Amino acid sequence: MSEHRRKPPQPQGGGRAAARRGQSAPSGRRAAPRGATGSSSDSYGAGGEERPYGSRAEARRAAQKSTGGRRRAADGAGRGAGGGGGRRGGPGGPNGPGRGRGRGPDPSRKRFIDYPRAGKYGAARWLPSWKLASGLFIGFIGSLVAVAGIGYAMVSVPKVADTATAQNNVYYWADNTQMVATGGETNRQIISFSEIPKAMRFAVISQENKTFYTDSGIDPKGIARAVFNMATGGQTQGGSTITQQYVKNARLDDQSQTISRKFKEIFISIKVGATVKKDEILAGYLNSAYYGRGAYGIQAAARAYFNKEAKDLNPGECAFLAAMLKGATYYDPAGATSIDPIAATPDKNRKRAELQMQDTLDKMVQYGHLDATERARYTKLPPVQNPRSNTRLSGQIGYLVDLANSYLVTHSEQTHITASRLQQGGLSIYTTFDKKKVNQLQAAVQKVQKANIKPKERPKTDTFVQFGGASVDPATGAIKAIYGGEDATKHFTDNADSTGAQVGSTFKPFVLAAAMQYGVRNPEGLPSQAQDERKQASVKSMYSGKNKLKIMEYDKSVWKNEKGEEWLQTNDGNESVGSPPDYKIDLREAMRLSVNSAYVQLGMDVGLDKVKQAALDAGILKSSLASARFPSFSIGTSSPSAIRMAGAYATFAARGKHNEPYSVQKVTGIEGTAFEYTAQPTEAFTRPVADNVTDVLKTVVEKGTGTAAQLPGRDVAGKTGTTDGNKSAWFVGYTPQLSTAIGMYRMDDNEKNKSRQFLEMYGTGGQKKIHGASFPAEIWHDYMAQALKNQPAESFPTPEPIGEVINDAPSPSAVPTPTETVTNSPTPTPTPTPSLTVPPPPTPSFTCGNFGWNCNTNGGTSNGGTTGGSTGGTTSSPSPTLSSGSSRGNGNGGIFGGPYG
Repeated sequence: MSEHRRKPPQPQGGGRAAARRGQSAPSGRRAAPRGATGSSSDSYGAGGEERPYGSRAEARRAAQKSTGGRRRAADGAGRGAGGGGGRRGGPGGPNGPGRGRGRGPDPSRKRFIDYPRAGKYGAARWLPSWKLASGLFIGFIGSLVAVAGIGYAMVSVPKVADTATAQNNVYYWADNTQMVATGGETNRQIISFSEIPKAMRFAVISQENKTFYTDSGIDPKGIARAVFNMATGGQTQGGSTITQQYVKNARLDDQSQTISRKFKEIFISIKVGATVKKDEILAGYLNSAYYGRGAYGIQAAARAYFNKEAKDLNPGECAFLAAMLKGATYYDPAGATSIDPIAATPDKNRKRAELQMQDTLDKMVQYGHLDATERARYTKLPPVQNPRSNTRLSGQIGYLVDLANSYLVTHSEQTHITASRLQQGGLSIYTTFDKKKVNQLQAAVQKVQKANIKPKERPKTDTFVQFGGASVDPATGAIKAIYGGEDATKHFTDNADSTGAQVGSTFKPFVLAAAMQYGVRNPEGLPSQAQDERKQASVKSMYSGKNKLKIMEYDKSVWKNEKGEEWLQTNDGNESVGSPPDYKIDLREAMRLSVNSAYVQLGMDVGLDKVKQAALDAGILKSSLASARFPSFSIGTSSPSAIRMAGAYATFAARGKHNEPYSVQKVTGIEGTAFEYTAQPTEAFTRPVADNVTDVLKTVVEKGTGTAAQLPGRDVAGKTGTTDGNKSAWFVGYTPQLSTAIGMYRMDDNEKNKSRQFLEMYGTGGQKKIHGASFPAEIWHDYMAQALKNQPAESFPTPEPIGEVINDAPSPSAVPTPTETVTNSPTPTPTPTPSLTVPPPPTPSFTCGNFGWNCNTNGGTSNGGTTGGSTGGTTSSPSPTLSSGSSRGNGNGGIFGGPYG
């Protein structure tokens, strides 16, 4: 350092630091003499001794290093008893003089886990060292290994033979007497690996787990996905590999979808993969898997679908059965509409099964398990047999069991009974079915069928005739009886459930209820009135009974479809009802004679959305309703089931209170009561509305189209219905104690007939035309007479007059159209006019179910519709001058949201 920069020597007092220390003298502390402090300033002797550091800065840094944590310890400035100055001295605290040297962490003492890190500042203090991170990682891995080792040691390899003991479910009648014990037939028959066809082995491997013979038995990605889904409440999943599926199938004692169960299965799968031969695992899987139709194991499946031994299956049949492993509900060609009426129809299932089967065969060729020439022989689904073979389920029993099962499964959120739980068995299921009423309904149908339907004498008209019926308690919604068909082991379509048969004029009471509940829109047609202004309609409201009536919008403009075509509504037989020139009749008379034109126009005035809502409120399922975009919606183009129609009319019988139809009262098991039904009625209509609808329907039975249903000494309300092309006929009626619906139709539901279309009933039973007033009303009468035999007669309440008389003066809607003719026609189709040619509407295709062996259709297409005359009315095509008005009903949905459509 240059001389002119060198500072003058410090005074003997020790320089500025000594001066500062000297300032503390008043507190009683003497400054240390030079050379005794140990500071770097001592190197500057009076005689110019050589300094050990190049500068004071270096000396200061050296001093700081030597004191280590003194900087950090300088928190004692004026703190605590005897606290003196801060890090550099300073005046002492009030309790004691001297220099404070607060005590910080001792760097010589090392912690076991250096966190937060000593000697680091800021963010670095909180970042773990590589030693700490690696130590924690090794500890974590070690813990996992220890847990895995313990888990591996604690689990055992399951045995399929130990699970082949499924118990029966016992079903009881409403009086608690036993109906049937069934479910034990699901027991599997275990066969050896050598008896399983190679084609079956490789079909499953090719489709489900192509690396089966080389993998460890688990799929980490699949496991992680399943665990994540279960932890987050998502959809649960099964095992991803054949080994995992085998373990799951072999553990029937624990089918809960929990994370703990999944981890336990992982350990078992690892142990099985390490200790059991692959061939044994594959045989165990194929012997334990569920193939649908109550069949566990390949041998039972071969019998259930093809009635042959497993060893005799060909590659096509093997590929088909491999498809069933994905879930027979959606792949069995017989369908499972009782579980899923929308997606599990026979037609959709058949398509899915064929696609899956073909894909499996292609993969077998791709992986070298099947010769391409052999594969080319199997391009279509193999024929399968009737899905029901248990003789204990013959007669109506099979339909009743299916109905109870479907209710439990489709309402599993309330019942806590799943399909897998049912398959395990051991449940006591107490149903609502009245044994006497079931037998009485069956007897009534058989009596009419035997006396009138003669397929050998009239094969063109009397073949494929079917009946369906259901009886519901209005007070509770309990299903007391059904007629599903002649025999559940021969005819596996439950005709009481969804069939796709349109209900025709039996839908008109919902139009009347909507008019009284919601009112008609803008009835005077005044521009100043708001569109949503409504007037409650009285049953005395006047509407035109004119045949080929030009249908108007609520504002009196002519209704036209998207093509600009008008709608001319016809009546049965092309007959006008009422007095010319306007043919006005009141709503009671229009219902009594089932006049289409009046109720179609009423539906337009009310609004088809309100008519639809009234039907839904009464208990009709949305899935069974046709499109509400066309006027014909009001006259029954929809296709609810007999159960739902009986339940909806029961709403009127209960004075507007709706109870959902149900078939199971209670379920018990080894754990106690698993489920007990609790009624939750809702108000669909006000009492005055329901009572007025009932009073109008009483007129139908007393002196209208439903006189055949009269029960002497009892009040009866009901409605007849016949549909387009005379393809179905209905009578739905009720007393205060019981509501019953009877349907009749013709349809070839033979498995070989894939079209499954409804057939016309002209000439059926020796009659020119089938109406709801004929065989359906006769069956209803015979059954109800017996079912109510020992019950006291009850009367319907006298209705309270409600609403205003709509159209009490002549209106444009009553003006005859230029093309009007008043003639009787042998068919319900109006006489064609040259102005427009409309192709005939498509006939609804028919589908069958599986779990309940229910059947359904895409819905019927109806144009306009006719339901008039004294015979009950038909819903048929409108005048060809109209739009085709195709309003296709879904035809789906049986009861309970799944079944009972």
